Amino acid sequence: MQSHEIRQKFLKFFENKGHKIIPSSSLIPSDPSVLFTTAGMQQFKPYYIAPENALADFGTKNVASVQKCVRTSDIDEVGDDTHHTFIEMLGNFSFGGYGKKEAIEYAHEFIIKELGLEISYTTFYKGEGVVPKDEESKAIWKELGISDIREDGSDVFWGPTGDSGPCGPTTEIYCKNASGENVEIWNIVFNEYFCDGSREKLDKGEAKLTKLSTFGIDTGMGFERLLAIVQNKKNNYETDLFNNEQTREERIVADHVRTAVFLCSDGVIPGNTGRGYILRRLIRRAVRFSKEPLQNKIAKVKKVYEGIYKLDDKGEIEKEENKFRETLSKGMREFEKGANPFVLFTTYGFPIELTLELAKEKGMVINFEDFNKKMAEHQKLSQTSSAGMFKGGLANHEPRTIKHHTAHHLLLAGLQAILGKSVKQRGSNINEERLRMDFVFERKMIDEEKKKVENWVNDKIKRGLNVVRREMPLREAEKIGAEMEFGAKYPEIVSVYFILDEAGNPISKEFCGGPHVTNTKELGKFQILKEEAVAQGVRRIKASVV
Repeated sequence: MQSHEIRQKFLKFFENKGHKIIPSSSLIPSDPSVLFTTAGMQQFKPYYIAPENALADFGTKNVASVQKCVRTSDIDEVGDDTHHTFIEMLGNFSFGGYGKKEAIEYAHEFIIKELGLEISYTTFYKGEGVVPKDEESKAIWKELGISDIREDGSDVFWGPTGDSGPCGPTTEIYCKNASGENVEIWNIVFNEYFCDGSREKLDKGEAKLTKLSTFGIDTGMGFERLLAIVQNKKNNYETDLFNNEQTREERIVADHVRTAVFLCSDGVIPGNTGRGYILRRLIRRAVRFSKEPLQNKIAKVKKVYEGIYKLDDKGEIEKEENKFRETLSKGMREFEKGANPFVLFTTYGFPIELTLELAKEKGMVINFEDFNKKMAEHQKLSQTSSAGMFKGGLANHEPRTIKHHTAHHLLLAGLQAILGKSVKQRGSNINEERLRMDFVFERKMIDEEKKKVENWVNDKIKRGLNVVRREMPLREAEKIGAEMEFGAKYPEIVSVYFILDEAGNPISKEFCGGPHVTNTKELGKFQILKEEAVAQGVRRIKASVV
C-alpha cells in the first residue's frame, strides 16, 4: 500500500463515520506561545473550550485531518531510524460528538480491518491526583478482544500544547514493525480537562486542572511510523516517502531538506530569530552533510508530495545554501586552526551549534565560559527588541511619539504594499525624534522602492484617514489577519488598531495597545531617513514625520 493510498483511506474512513475532512493548517500556528504547529489538534484547540463554535464553523462536532507538523526538540536525534523534524499527523477529533467508546472502536476498526495490522498491546492511564484511573478505556479494549492492556502513568497524560489549554489521559496503540519491535502508532487523547499553565508547570504542581463541560477527543497517528509498519520496512527511510537513505548523514540531509521545503512553502524565511533561525539551522546542517547541491533533494521532495501539498520554497533554500557554503569553507579553515568559538561566530558567521558538533566529532572539549560572557556583551550591544514599547503600547506618550507610533503602522502597511506581504516586523523603537522598524526582507531596498513607500504613506496621511481602536476576541483578530508582534503572547481579549480608508476598509490592522492619533492628517509629512541591514535577512528603517 502506497503512502497516498493510506492518507486517502484514513480520510475516507472517517468521512464515512460522519467526520468533516479539514485541510492541514499552516506550519505557522495562530498560537503565539509556540513556534510551529506540532500536533493535529492545534488548529482545533479553541473548539474544545467552546464546542458550539465547531457547529457554526464546520456544521458538525466531528472532524478529521492530515496535519503538517514540525518538531525540533529532537533535532540532534535525526539520522536514526525514526526521528524526523517534519512529520504528518493523521487525526480524528470530536468536540462533544462522541466519547471513549466510539474513539477506541474507530481506531481498532481502522487498524484491524482497513490496514490489516495486528495490535500488540494498548495502554491506559493509571490515575494521579484529581484524575482517576481510566477503567473505562481498559474495559472497552477488553471487549474488543485485546488481551495485553497495560497501565501507565504520566506518559499517557497528554497536553496542554503551549502555555495553557485542553488536556487529558490517553490510551495508546502499539504494533510490531518489521524488526519485531513494538512501536506506538496511535495516541487517543481524552480532553476532559483545561490546564491553566504549561505542561512543565503542571508536572511541577504549579498549574491547575479544571474539568471541561464538554468531553473532547483528540487523536494522533504519526504517518511516517505507520507507513513503515504497513509497508513492512525496518525504518522510515525505506518507505516511499524517502529514497532508502542509509547513513546518518544522508538521512539528516533528506529530513532537513524536506522540512525546509515545507517551512518555506508556508512563508518562513531563513533568519536569526525564532522560526527563521530554526529554518536557517536546518538548511545549514543539510549543506554541511550533503555531498552535492541541495537542488536535487528539493526536487525529490516536491515530486513525492506532488498533488498532495502545494510546495514552493521560492528559492530561499538555494539562496541560504549559497551564502552558507562560503561561510562554511572559511569557518572550517579557521576551526582547523583552533579559532575561538566567539571569533568564528561573530567574524565568520560560523554557527555555534556547528562548532559544538565538530568539536564533539573530533573529541575536543571547548570551554564556553569566555564565549558566553562575550556573547552576552555582544547581544546587549546589538539588541533590537522593542525597548520603547510597554504591554503592546507606548511607554512615552508625548504628542510627537504618538504621531511616530501611527506612522509606524502606516510604514509596515506601506512596506507590505510595495515589497509584498512576506514583509514582517521583527522589532521596533519609537520616540519623539524618530521611529525605527526592523523587518524581514532579504536585500537592500533600491531608491525607487523607498520613494514608493514614502509616497504611499504620505498619500494616506494627505487623505485624512480615521484611526480607530477595537477590542475583540483573540480568535477573531487572528481570523481577520491583524498583524501580530513577533513572539508576543496575547490575552483572550485584544486591542486592535485599524486605519480605515474612505469606504471604511482597513489599510492597516495591528494588535496594539496604543495610543495613536485619531486621523492620519495629524501626522505631517513622512520621510525615510535611513535604510540598512541589521542581520542576514533583516533590514532596518529609520523615519520621522515633520
